[in-house]
This record gives sequence, C-alpha cells and structure tokens, in this order.
Amino acid sequence: MQKPIILLFAIGLMLLTLTSCMSKSDITQDELVRRAQQLADSVAVGDQNPWKKYFADDCLFFDEKGRNMNKAALVADITPLPTGYSGSIKIANAKSHIERHIAILSYDEDEKETIFGQEMTARYHETDTWMRRNGQWQIIASQVLRYYEDPAPGKADTAKFAEYVGTYGLAPGNTLTVSTDGKLLYRQRDNRPKDLLIPEATDIFFRKGVEGRILFHHVDSGKVDALIDRRNNEDVVWKKIN
Repeated sequence: MQKPIILLFAIGLMLLTLTSCMSKSDITQDELVRRAQQLADSVAVGDQNPWKKYFADDCLFFDEKGRNMNKAALVADITPLPTGYSGSIKIANAKSHIERHIAILSYDEDEKETIFGQEMTARYHETDTWMRRNGQWQIIASQVLRYYEDPAPGKADTAKFAEYVGTYGLAPGNTLTVSTDGKLLYRQRDNRPKDLLIPEATDIFFRKGVEGRILFHHVDSGKVDALIDRRNNEDVVWKKIN
C-alpha cells in the first residue's frame, strides 16, 4: 500500500520541479542592463559588434527620429562620431519584466556630447524586447523616445509687447487673449489660468513644458494681425480681432 503513495509523491515532486524550472529564466535585469550599457558605449566609437550580436536578424527598431530600421540599416547607422565630437550615454532607471523566453527592459539614456568644446545633453527613453531562441537572448524589437525639453529662453524687446496685446479668434466664440504687465507676456483662453509666454527670439515664444511655439505674424505695415500656434511644424492660426 505504501508503494503507490510513494510513487504519487515522486511524480508530484517531479512535476513541481519541472514547473519550477520552466517558470525560471536564465537572464536577469542586471545582465540586460549590462548589455544595454555595452550597446550605448559602442555608439560614440562606432563599434558595430554589440549591435550585430544582440539584435536579432528579424528585429524591428524605431528610433527617436521616427525611423523604422531593420538590422542591416541599424548596424550601418552605427558609425564613429566626427572629428571634434565626443560623447557618452549612461543607462539609468531601468525596469524589467522577465518571463521564460521573453524579457522586456525599459530604461532612460542620459546622453552627453561635446562638440568642439561645447557641452550638450539629451535624455531618451528606450524599451527593448528580448527573446530567447535556441538558447540565445537577442532583441527582437526596440523603440526609443526623446524626452521633451524647453528651448533656451532668449531676450525679448518688452517695448513690442503692446503690439501683441489683444484678442485673437480661431472660430466664432473661440478666442484667446494676449496681455502684458509691461515686463511679461501672457496668453489666456476663456476662463483658464494665464500662460506665461517665454521669449525664445524676436516674435517667437514658448510655454513651459508645452511642446510647440507661439509666433506673432506682422503684415507689411508692421502691425500684428495673427497669432500662430505652431505644433510639430504645423500651424493653427488665430486672427487678431482687436
């Protein structure tokens, strides 16, 4: 009577062990981050080897410029920085979700670039999907996004602010108002709070944390006749009413 019980116990233990082994992955977040950093370190020097190694032949890659590249195009894009240029990319804030044969790594990329002694920075966010095939982990899909950053503020001719002041209409019953206190310029729609317009250059302004530009259009006489809300190189034109 004891043999069937022992046999059932042994079978149960085997199934439990098999299930445990099947649920585990042989890749870790630390290893994925190490590989991501290796890819990042190879960009400035134009080392294509890590890209050939870690990206699958049938991978999909979408970069921050909106380009959709296969592996051949991606590898060909990795070239050394020009003379006088140098830079580095640091991986930060990594998060992962790892299953048996799939691992997703999402992380920030903090880039520093020096162009003939001038320092520049940029921040990106990348998500890589790794898959294990035939015992080898490779990236099958990757997407890069760039964090939005406000442009550098410029100096404004406050004497011109009076020319911008007025009401602008988009359609009947849909207006916005531009006002000034003599030092700062504001934009307001309906009863919403006022938005500070920060100067970037002559007649060009932006709102903090909002992608796009506000431009003031002049007719030949020099008077302002419209406010242009430019978003992603497309314009929404508000005609000046008064």
